[in-house]
Amino acid sequence: MVIITILVFILNLSVLVLIHEAGHFFVAKKLGVKVEEFGFGFPPRVYGKKIGETIYSINLLPVGGFVRLYGEDDAGSGKIGKVKDYTKLKSKEMQQAFFARPVWQRASIVLAGVFMNFLLALVIISFLFTVEGVSQPTNSVVISEVLAHSPAQAAGLKQGDVIISIDNTKITKVDQVTTITSAHPNQEVTMLIQRSNTTEQIFVTPKYNPKENKAQVGIGITQNVKTIKYPWYQAPFAGLKELVYESWMILVGLGTTAQQVATQHTVPQDLAGPVGIGQLVGQFIKYGLYPVLSLVSLLSLNLAILNVLPIPALDGGRLFFILLEGITGKRVNQKFESYVHMVGMIVLLSLIALLTYHDIARIVTGQSLLPQ
Repeated sequence: MVIITILVFILNLSVLVLIHEAGHFFVAKKLGVKVEEFGFGFPPRVYGKKIGETIYSINLLPVGGFVRLYGEDDAGSGKIGKVKDYTKLKSKEMQQAFFARPVWQRASIVLAGVFMNFLLALVIISFLFTVEGVSQPTNSVVISEVLAHSPAQAAGLKQGDVIISIDNTKITKVDQVTTITSAHPNQEVTMLIQRSNTTEQIFVTPKYNPKENKAQVGIGITQNVKTIKYPWYQAPFAGLKELVYESWMILVGLGTTAQQVATQHTVPQDLAGPVGIGQLVGQFIKYGLYPVLSLVSLLSLNLAILNVLPIPALDGGRLFFILLEGITGKRVNQKFESYVHMVGMIVLLSLIALLTYHDIARIVTGQSLLPQ
């Protein structure tokens, strides 16, 4: 099982990164920028074959991949090797160089990886919405639990009963039940419930609980849900709506995490690094293919969101300097930009190391990333 988890984790991560790099690759090719190498995995190189002007390589570390563009350096602005006098270069060489292309073209190439990760998430979630469906809340409330020796048990309420109304008030939300019952301490209320295909009237008296300072009937309730399967032509639109919502939640989560790290100097318990994601993959494998695909979709969306943010060393950081050049009409000092990305990379690697330590500590203590 451990070997399967590792293999699935490597496969998932490789797909996510290769899809991302493929975006850079295809847009660069389309715009006429020379791609010097498209690598699977990370160096050292094990095998490489040159087709046209591009080397397609297989590298020793089998995780992810990379695209090396002609005329792009670590700063994202670029140069061509050690050439000092660009006037001596042939015009074709200059036209193929990344740094010599217009702002909009460089921005398109940088954003292409983000777009591909978002597209992958959309394709997967659209597929899942078609074959598996999605659970959506309805306008009904169902009893999920009946406590022993409670007024609800004495009145005959059962798990699975759907609450239609209480004292002639139609029930469509969970909080309505709590509001109405707590307002009638030691007073009988009439519940109209649906059980199987029949409706029944149940008379129950909420008992005042001094510890909670409210009246309770002793039931657990949840919003009822139904599974909707979308036709293939509707699934992408429903999937897009879902991804927009998830993107917002990811941004909110990132903001909350950054605030907690900055103010409390602690890492949220549910935040995971590479090892934690591997652990999560192992837990999802137990539930089958569709949950794993759902996780891949979420990871791809996270990768897209993280990369589009103006974080140094990531695509968003490079895009920021390109757009700054477009606004001001002047290129940012190349050395300054390189230093900014270098600092960004150090911070990111430090964060990954911290998360890895956090992940290992979680595994050693037997904690899970999934709700129990």
